[in-house]
Order: sequence, then structure tokens, then C-alpha cells
Amino acid sequence: MSSSPSTCPQRMAQRSHWPRRLPRELAIPETTLWFNLEVAAARYPHKAATFFCGQTISYSELRDKALALAGWLQSQGVAKGDRVALYMQNCPQFLISFYAINRADAVVVPVNPMNRAEEFGHYLTDPDTKLVICSADLAGIVEQANSQLPVEKRAKVLVTRYTDALPAEGIAPDLGLSEAMAAWLMNEGTLPAGAARWVDALAAGLKPSAATNGPDDMAHLPYTSGTTGLPKGCMHTNRTLMSNSVGGGLWGHASAESVSLAVVPFFHITGLLYGVLGPVFLGATVVIMPRWDRELAGRLISAKKVTHWTCIPTMIIDLFGSPNYKSFDLSSLTYLSGGGAAMPAAVAERLLAEFGLTFAEGYGLTETAAPTHGNPPERAKLQCLGIAIYGVDSRIIDPVTLEEMPIGEVGEIVSCGPMVFKGYWRQPAATEAAFIEIEGKKFFRTGDLGRMDEEGYFFITDRLKRMINASGYKVWPSEVELLLYKNPAVQEACIISAKDEYRGETVKAVVVLRAEARGKTSAEEIIAWSREHMAAYKVPRIVEFADSLPKSGAGKVMWRVLQERELR
Repeated sequence: MSSSPSTCPQRMAQRSHWPRRLPRELAIPETTLWFNLEVAAARYPHKAATFFCGQTISYSELRDKALALAGWLQSQGVAKGDRVALYMQNCPQFLISFYAINRADAVVVPVNPMNRAEEFGHYLTDPDTKLVICSADLAGIVEQANSQLPVEKRAKVLVTRYTDALPAEGIAPDLGLSEAMAAWLMNEGTLPAGAARWVDALAAGLKPSAATNGPDDMAHLPYTSGTTGLPKGCMHTNRTLMSNSVGGGLWGHASAESVSLAVVPFFHITGLLYGVLGPVFLGATVVIMPRWDRELAGRLISAKKVTHWTCIPTMIIDLFGSPNYKSFDLSSLTYLSGGGAAMPAAVAERLLAEFGLTFAEGYGLTETAAPTHGNPPERAKLQCLGIAIYGVDSRIIDPVTLEEMPIGEVGEIVSCGPMVFKGYWRQPAATEAAFIEIEGKKFFRTGDLGRMDEEGYFFITDRLKRMINASGYKVWPSEVELLLYKNPAVQEACIISAKDEYRGETVKAVVVLRAEARGKTSAEEIIAWSREHMAAYKVPRIVEFADSLPKSGAGKVMWRVLQERELR
């Protein structure tokens, strides 16, 4: 690099609009995540830690249950550094289990509850999982995957039922849960042979041995799929997770008085940070949703006076699709944030106009323990990743030459910061390929293309491998998607590449129409509208209508599923 760190335009721009209320660097505690729960329980023993379908658990109860479970885990042979898988939807048992595993000096392996047996087997074999804690509705999948392994390689299993966290009299009727969700939560399931019961493990009242883990011991091993091959484990320590656990509250004006809505799945790094780690560090209350339901979300925000909600744009879009959304009382919300996909401008403007709420987008990956970038709520930009947060040095480089790009030019986003992971589990080659050195510092290569404006705000363009090359014109799918959201007939859209004899590749749109437009809007009308709202080379030449788009457990649109189907 020809410019020195002090004179490089990218670094100078990033310093220009840092919020005066925030420190540039964080003093990260030299403790474990378990210690955060101990502190919260000592400070606020009787305060609600979680609210779940009418049942409240206090901070002292959360600590005591986690201690009992940690003792039980050690009695089952779980030792320092052993991996314990968590396989369930959002519920208080996830928090109890996470902190119990941390207190037992072990490592949490979160697994997407949408995974089936063949997929789940990878989370048993790759990390050499010692024990699985799962919900009853998923226990059969664990049993099936376990049975395919040699006896000596099989993991022990602890099963909890969602009813273990519900009030004795059942689900609070005033919540208005759908019949399907209520039946699912109340399902007792079948306990696999040899599996232990959650209630029995806690009732044993065992105490764990003295904790020995420190800030740099591995605490979390979430898996990321990437673009090829089987999912890879991302090694996170107490320290890498602590950084955003501390910083998130400062950024979003959160405190012990805050009430957060936890609906992003806990197995996902964003759900973990804003539903499991950050609130406990603050001593805040978490209102837990086991699955997304727009009507339930609206009622919970209204009834529990939720102040903080981290979500994904598709949830806001869906909430607006409710015929009851104008009756929801969102006045308690003070901070609305999210990421995973850019918020369509039309939706953000509607949110601001109707509810007075600014959606503060952020950006991060599993490898970075959620955010490396965020929009300051007092100065947020639409469809923008925000600025690099505390202690983060983020740059835009040419993905081939690795040279820094001029401000405004598109390149790969690379980041260096305290939340960056330590590498991929047992994959030294992949780890080496994921990092580059700039000015003596290790930067993580995100694989995302973006640009930075003159004020230091970052904007994503797309994944490196998602670009469509149509007759030499480069089309970024996310840009076309955001434009399509402005069409009043479009509820959701996903852009993929289709084969074209003349152009090589062409642009295809898979569109979900709004209810009122279904049966009344044609593909030709969508194409004609697109011609009026975007450059000709970006216009979808093919439009396919769908009832819904495939989404991951974290709620992100799985464009690769649609792309692979198109290629086949």
C-alpha cells in the first residue's frame, strides 16, 4: 500500500462521522460469558431474565438452573474443551444450556433446528460432539443420526420438552398463539432409548467443579456453509464473543431496563448475540418467540412493551403484510435493527412514516460474531451496512490484487477487529485462505463485495460469486431485488441467473406477489415496470411467480437453492 495509515483516504473517511457519544475502542472484560450471568444474577436476582409464553424466569433462577445443568454435564463425562451440541428452537432452555456448557468449561455447537438426520450427522462427527441437548420434537432426528455412527462415537442425549418451560397451567391464553404453534409447543414427544430427561438432570442438583476457562478459551463453534463443501466450524472464544456482547448495548442505547424481542433463531450468531449474550451482560429482559409469527410478534411488542428488536427485513415486510398491523402498539420500541439483507427503501420509508422508527442496518458474519459494521441510530443511512464499529479496521480491496480501492469503488470487504474468529475448526488451509495481512495486521476476507462512501459508510454490492454477467454487463442481484421492492405488487423477490443463448446469462426474478395483486399481475407487467425503473441490462427477462421463497432458519432468503434449481 502506498498510503500510510494516517493519510489513507479510507481510514480518514471512517473517522469523519463517528458518534461523539461512543468510545472508539472497548475495554473488553477479561472474563468468561458465564461470569456475565453470575454478575446479572447478583445484581438483579428477582428481575425477569426471560419471558416465554406466559412463564417468567428470574436471573437467580436462570443462574441456578445453569449451575445444576453444568454439574450434570460434568457427571456425564463432559470435560474442558468438549463439544456439546444445542439443537432446538428459541426457548429458555437454550439460554440455560448455553451458560451451563460455558460454566462446565465446554464448547457450544449450535445446530439449525431445520436440519434433518443426514445433515445433523455432520454436527456429530466433525466436532466430535460429546453430548447433544435437544428438544423432544427433534430427538428422533438425533437418534437416527446417532445410530449411523459406531457405538463408541455416539453422543449422549439430553431431551427437553417445550412444556418444561411453560406455566404449570399451560400457555397463557391472552397471547393468542395459533392452534398449530400451541399444539407444537404442548407436544410431549417420545424419549429415545437411553436419552436423559431435562427435568431429571436439573432435579439431580449436582454442582460443577471449579471453573477453569479464561477469556481466550474456545466457547462457541457455530458452523457456516460458505459456497462449497460441508459447513465449517468457526472457532470463537469468550473474548471474541464478549466484544459485541458489551458493544451492542452501548450502540443501541440499551440498559438493564431494556426489553428485547428475541425471534431471530438462537443457533444463528445474530440471534445468539441479541437474545442470549447481550441481554445477560446488561441484565435486560428477553421476550422469547419460539418461531416467527407476525401476529404474535405484534401482540408481544404491544403487551410486553418491547424496547429493542433485532430482526431481518423480511420480518418487517411480513409484519406490514398483516391485516392487523395498524392495531399493534409499537410505541415502546426505541431501537430497531437488523441485517442479513438490505432493507428495501420503500419499506424503511413506510416504517418511518407510519411508526416513526428508523431501521438501523448492521453487517457481520458468523466468522465475526455478528456485527463489524452498524448504522448509528442517530445517523442511519438506508440500504447501508453502516460504519465500522468499535476497534474495527475495515477496508475495500481489489479481490485479485489485494490493493485498496479508491473511495466509491467496488471491491471486497475485509475486516480486522476484536470479534473476528480464530479460524475454521480443523481446516488450516481454509483458515489461511480466509485471512490476508495488511500493514502487519490480519484481515478477514468476507467474500462480500461492497464500497465505502466519503463519510465512511459501507454499502454491500453482493457476494463475489453471485454476480450475473449479461453480455458483458455486470448485474448485482441485490440491487435489482431492492428496486423490485418498490413495485406495489411485489411482496418479495429473489434475483438469480438464467442461461441465455445470446447474452450468456440473463436476469431472472422469482417473485412473491402481495395478496391483493395475485391473479391480477402478469410477468409482462413486472418486466414492463422494471424497464421504467432500472437500467435495461438489469431488467429481469424472465419472471417466475412463487407462493413463497425458500428461507434459512435465520430467515434469510436462500438464493442458492433457487439458483441451483435453475441450473439443473
